[in-house]
Amino acid sequence: MTHPTPPTPEFARQMANAIRMLAVDAVEKARSGHPGAPMGMADIAEVLWNRHLRHNPVNPHWPERDRFVLSNGHGSMLLYALLHLTGYNLPMSELKNFRQLHSQTPGHPEVGLTPGVETTTGPLGQGLANAVGMALAEKLLASEFNRPEHAIVDHFTYVFMGDGCLMEGISHEACSLAGTLRLSKLVALYDDNGISIDGHVEAWFTDDTPRRFEAYGWHVIPDVDGHEPAAVDAAIRAAKAQAGQLDGKPTLICCKTVIGMGSPNKAGTHDVHGAALGAAEVAATREALGWSAPPFEIPADIATAWNAVERGQTAEKVWRLRFEAYRKRYPLEAAEFERRMAGDLLPALAEQLPELLAGIAAQRAALATRKASQNALDVLAPLLPEFFGGSADLTSSNLTNFKGCVKAGRDAWGNHLSYGVREFGMAAVMNGIALHGGYLPYGGTFLTFSDYSRNAIRMAALMKLRVIHVFTHDSIGLGEDGPTHQSVEHIPSLRIIPNLDVWRPADGLETAVAWASAVARQGGPSALCLSRQNVACLTDAGMVASIRRGGYVLSDMAAAQVVIVSTGSELELAMQAQAMLAAEGLATRVVSMPCTNLFDRQTEAYREAVLPMSLPAVAIEAAQPDFWRKYVGRSGVVVGMAGFGESAPARDLYSHFGITAQRVVEAARTLAQRRKAGSAGSAGSAGSAGSAGSAGAARAETSVHETA
Repeated sequence: MTHPTPPTPEFARQMANAIRMLAVDAVEKARSGHPGAPMGMADIAEVLWNRHLRHNPVNPHWPERDRFVLSNGHGSMLLYALLHLTGYNLPMSELKNFRQLHSQTPGHPEVGLTPGVETTTGPLGQGLANAVGMALAEKLLASEFNRPEHAIVDHFTYVFMGDGCLMEGISHEACSLAGTLRLSKLVALYDDNGISIDGHVEAWFTDDTPRRFEAYGWHVIPDVDGHEPAAVDAAIRAAKAQAGQLDGKPTLICCKTVIGMGSPNKAGTHDVHGAALGAAEVAATREALGWSAPPFEIPADIATAWNAVERGQTAEKVWRLRFEAYRKRYPLEAAEFERRMAGDLLPALAEQLPELLAGIAAQRAALATRKASQNALDVLAPLLPEFFGGSADLTSSNLTNFKGCVKAGRDAWGNHLSYGVREFGMAAVMNGIALHGGYLPYGGTFLTFSDYSRNAIRMAALMKLRVIHVFTHDSIGLGEDGPTHQSVEHIPSLRIIPNLDVWRPADGLETAVAWASAVARQGGPSALCLSRQNVACLTDAGMVASIRRGGYVLSDMAAAQVVIVSTGSELELAMQAQAMLAAEGLATRVVSMPCTNLFDRQTEAYREAVLPMSLPAVAIEAAQPDFWRKYVGRSGVVVGMAGFGESAPARDLYSHFGITAQRVVEAARTLAQRRKAGSAGSAGSAGSAGSAGSAGAARAETSVHETA
């Protein structure tokens, strides 16, 4: 991308002042926001966006664009000002509507809402980790698709970040990994202003940041005057130059800045961090900056200098000509690159999937669902070249590797990465990989450690990313490692994250369908919760369509009086209970609910057909029981784990905590007796379906459950 001749220092300052005043005016109008960071980083932004960043405002999704991440997302008006000034479809009316309902300028940047925003940021440090994922995806794609004299993947990832991002622990996880992998096209610009919400950070943040990053293996450029464009420009040029070296490293540019630069009375203080300046200080700032334009107006010469549409279109045109030359020489690779960047799946996957699932269903041996997951990967991976798997130092336990996978390393392409013990970093890096495009990331750890990565999982759900989390050792069934590792509350708490599909499959086929559904799902992430212990094979190939609906009738009996609903390793106990009750003459229905989120999206008619409101229900799951209230109601029974586990063999723990078929039998027997008594007591009376004896009628209630 050909950039204009650098402006004079005076004009460059006026271009930066356009950012400052748009931020000041938008925050003032909203009476809400963070003007300090945009004002302090405006000069850095002018240099990067006007002189280095390769992008096309007319086509924000051009594959070969540089990526820009504002990790300190509270300074969102910096990004909105840049997007507006450079020519993205973000009119001034949206800047005037900053932080208002349904605007394209929310308080923190949101991908998919605002053209040009690459990721949703706000939780500090995660944008930095996303940027690491983007840079990793770029390096992997370049290694996979580039050919001699045909470099179709060759772009940078730039990230702005502040003190808060570096204080968050995720910055250590992600930046340590970036240094180890030598992600040389990652350039981080650190807004070193010494201020956070509570005041001067010297009282609580005294790290030697340059030496910290040098220890990670980064190329560090310290002590850059963030208000001197020539110094910033030279630093970025140095970062780009060393990226082309064989031993190139990611670069940290430490920019000394003044928060709220331009505000005569608030610059350099925490008062300007997260509040409007106030009318008097806005006027004083205008005068101090020599900015005479009214609010939300940009002088014509400055607007012209900022507009990047023409040079962005030219840059994309040049790349597309290069890509067409690549296509002529490597037509199959070009088609594969386009498919992958579009996020489409190979048609062969849908064509062959029924046969693959039938083959898995035919395997009747008992096995742990974590092993069933690996078996599914073995058959799916050849049809999913976009797979990029990994584990947080638990590959041999999570079984996220598959036949033929290649271990990714510092300077070697691969499709499976050992992330090290970095659960949070792994989750956020996977988000960055998904945002970049070209790969479908998945990563594994123990379910109990999902707590470490929870906020990144939440962000994936918010951003509607196709990311897959593999959580093994999902209950007390893991046994002797004890309560520190035994998940109790984790599955229910993950289920209530909006737009996250949580699967807890019961056998090999349910596990394979869970994988197929997660791969096909483009509107959000999925979590697969898998057992350490072996489980029986309970399903058959004819149930695939039912499993895909998240909940279905696994085993039914004529004139069933009670429904038993379960998931995962406890489904086998439900089936045992059904057989024991049948021997007593009590007919029941067993419902498997591998994905409650998906079941809840089915039609009301389907849900009623599976879980009739007229029948009482027992739920059994080795997890915190409250979640199941919405299915079993006040009169139903939940057999679950109300407290933490203990260290012992799995079989002993299930018996000790009463997660047994016998408990289900006792609960079902009691419910059937109540139902019979209630029916007899209300015979011939109007409205009996809603009587106290009708357990099913209360199923939608969110009230105290009875524990068997």
